[in-house]
Amino acid sequence: MREVFPNNKSKRVMAQRLNIEFTYSFFYHQKADWVSIHEKICQLLIPIRTSFPFFNSEKERKHGMEQLLHRQKHLVDFTHKVAQKFVFEGKHEEAIPAALHSLRFSIDTCGPDSVELVPAYLILAEASTGLGRLTQAEEYLSQAQWIVLKTSDCSNGIQSKLHRNLGLLYAAKGNFEESLYHLATDIYFASCAFGTHDISTSGGYFHMANVFFRQNKMDIADSLYTEVTDIWHAHFSRLIQVQSQTLTTLSCMLFIHLKCFILNIDEAQQAEASQVLNAILDIREQAPKQQPAKTANVVHALAMLHYLIFDFPKAHELGMKAFLITKQLPNQDASEAIHHLLKYIKSKLFYTK
Repeated sequence: MREVFPNNKSKRVMAQRLNIEFTYSFFYHQKADWVSIHEKICQLLIPIRTSFPFFNSEKERKHGMEQLLHRQKHLVDFTHKVAQKFVFEGKHEEAIPAALHSLRFSIDTCGPDSVELVPAYLILAEASTGLGRLTQAEEYLSQAQWIVLKTSDCSNGIQSKLHRNLGLLYAAKGNFEESLYHLATDIYFASCAFGTHDISTSGGYFHMANVFFRQNKMDIADSLYTEVTDIWHAHFSRLIQVQSQTLTTLSCMLFIHLKCFILNIDEAQQAEASQVLNAILDIREQAPKQQPAKTANVVHALAMLHYLIFDFPKAHELGMKAFLITKQLPNQDASEAIHHLLKYIKSKLFYTK
């Protein structure tokens, strides 16, 4: 891995910068902090900030420490997911307090040099890039890269996310050649970790397509947008098939009551899928040369997304839109698949009225 940002800062300087960031977030953005994350974790913080009781035995003390560590790790994971969701939704200002909380809990749990800090640094970098604070984004990425470089067994997934963020930063700077290098590296590591056609890999294709789009290399961009759509479309199709098989013995009424227990896609994935697919749909619909089959595929994928998150009215609206587009095509295979989805949706709409 080439070292993009030379980093000679000491741990003391790093700690000082973190303290400045926390102070800035908590005292100048208290309202944003409360809205974005603090309200959600307020009750979870109570047992962590409460002083330990007197333990009668070493066994009780050990159990108490294990419980504390478990709660801290839960907070790391929860705040990270909230921050990631905000980033996918384009709410970069709201993402920063949540990501700072995640970073602080990670430091408390794992120490200041652990690879477990990298995901929080990367979200902070992506949010800063989204806000146009490129110098700040570089500093966060410098910290993340320094940890990755000194971690001999750093996972492919972490390295993928690091290079994706470097690609986004260079794209924001207008350095498209360097951006494409890092996005290609992101796709390589993501493919090693998850496979070439996994939704975790699709983000690299999407951001690379955006770079080619900005360079007016429309044929390459179109191919990559198609790949991203196909990956999400196949993913949602599998989830619907699994869900359908799981629920064959349940009535639709029971299905509605149990929906909170059988969601197949978390909020961060929902936000990512919605952001990516709606962006591609806008590009498809505004293109000088229309491609109805590809447009229908995106709309069908969005209809499946809304079906999976139990937004049946929106799923029906999008399903009908995709169905009408495919009825004009010579190949009716897609039309038949959409027709089956509409039948599923209508059966659920009946029970949600």
